[in-house]
Amino acid sequence: MRDLTNWTGCPAPKPVTLEGCYVRIVPYDRAVHLEALWQAFGGLDINARLQYFAQDDFRSIEDFDAWLTGVQKAGWITEVFSDKASGDVVGMANYMRPDPANGVVEVGGVAHSFSMARSPLSTEVHYLMAKHAFEDLGYRRYEWKCDNRNEASKKTANRLGFTFEGVFRQHMLSKRANRDTAWFSIIDGEWPLLNAAFEAWLSPENFSGDGTQKRKLEDIRAELAEKETA
Repeated sequence: MRDLTNWTGCPAPKPVTLEGCYVRIVPYDRAVHLEALWQAFGGLDINARLQYFAQDDFRSIEDFDAWLTGVQKAGWITEVFSDKASGDVVGMANYMRPDPANGVVEVGGVAHSFSMARSPLSTEVHYLMAKHAFEDLGYRRYEWKCDNRNEASKKTANRLGFTFEGVFRQHMLSKRANRDTAWFSIIDGEWPLLNAAFEAWLSPENFSGDGTQKRKLEDIRAELAEKETA
């Protein structure tokens, strides 16, 4: 744990451009990204894709536009993912609920298109966003929260190295119904090992010619942790 004697807090997250081997992350620009995101999520099929988002179902792209505008006014920093190989917009996530005084920020409003499934892009975007929070901005705690019914999100958080901290019962309303929220986090002392695991997994040497991973991220992380304690 870092020495906090002279702690002065962190800067608030701002729109940022981040680039990896497979993905480019850029700040949301309505003129460039609204239609592209709507199409990436399948138009009106977006409601199935984002079924665990708290807002009411979108009836049109205008509803989606109003929601994106609203969350940015509320202080969310919306970041958009593009596949570097194709240039296509493939997803989004937000830095949200920042607490710079205590060094805490959440990644949320995460949405991946079908094209991100089972690809390095989905791992790299979360690696890059976490790395920015810890290394560039100096945050101490990086949070992931989701509807407790959302098994896919919980599985992803565990795979990425977040620690499950419990379920907040009746935490909020989602689509006009109760939501119990599962909480996960990464803290700064864990980041160096997680960072090394991400870099090893994302290395081109970890993929066969057809794009199949050779080693799982969880296995790499476990091997590094074992070496640390040996």
